[in-house]
Amino acid sequence: MVSDRLSDFVTRVRNGYRAGLETIEVPLTKTVEKISQVLAEEGYLNGVKKEGNKLVLTLKYNGREPGITGIKRVSKPGARIYSGVKNFPKVLGGLGLNILTTPKGILSEIKAKKLNTGGEIIAQVW
Repeated sequence: MVSDRLSDFVTRVRNGYRAGLETIEVPLTKTVEKISQVLAEEGYLNGVKKEGNKLVLTLKYNGREPGITGIKRVSKPGARIYSGVKNFPKVLGGLGLNILTTPKGILSEIKAKKLNTGGEIIAQVW
């Protein structure tokens, strides 16, 4: 049994890209589904599909290069990391993306800035 579904999700995505897989399966939770949708909207995944109690993620590649070269869990159950809209940390010198959970839902850093809302930084992608 996995106690931290989000860390499990991040690890499965990272391992899927390292292994060169076309699709991966992750257990379905609302949080994981929303984060997957954010990654797909921002162009890091090709597709997200629900199948019963799991999500099937289609990984994106540019030739042989993976769409995600790195993904990291930032806020953990024992150490939450919060940020206001004006001071989001830069990911890979501005080339990456923060994923946040805000009062307006799970959003990418770009949408959070447009909505002028801060929140808990749950993951970083580059």
